[in-house]
Amino acid sequence: MARPFIVTAALPPNIQAWADGLRREHYPAERNHLHAHVTMFHSFAPSLLEELKTFLPTITREFAPPEAAISGVMDLHTGTAIALQSEPLLTLRAIIAEHFHGSLTAQDLYEPRPHITIQNKVSKREARELQAQLGPTIELRAFTFPALELHLYQDGPWEAVKRCAFRGKERLA
Repeated sequence: MARPFIVTAALPPNIQAWADGLRREHYPAERNHLHAHVTMFHSFAPSLLEELKTFLPTITREFAPPEAAISGVMDLHTGTAIALQSEPLLTLRAIIAEHFHGSLTAQDLYEPRPHITIQNKVSKREARELQAQLGPTIELRAFTFPALELHLYQDGPWEAVKRCAFRGKERLA
């Protein structure tokens, strides 16, 4: 069976370590196969692999690392996430979406809300309890995304395909 490709925005090391710690503490262990991440696109068809491997580095060579900020806790109904604010990341996502217009799945046609999932597929009560506990402890802090990453979906850990570091000068609005 052909597996889809996922595009994520990489986190800087300090945010990555912090978010991974939250995932280890709060994500159901039997389903916690991934590092903390910011999903930009959930599912690109395998037929788009070569185009993705060419287009993503082109974008990251042109643009500076997108600025972002941790803005609080996000309710995922049966989970909890760290909410992010990043107009530059949303602009970048729109550029990629436009390039792949007609190839996006229904799941990737949504209005994006950047976040880092730290808990998922628990009861609503468990999610609300964690949100109440974490909310006051979340520090609002700024950072930049260092790279885009392309992964092959696997049932467990994803397979890393390509990492494209931002090296450009142009700032995204």
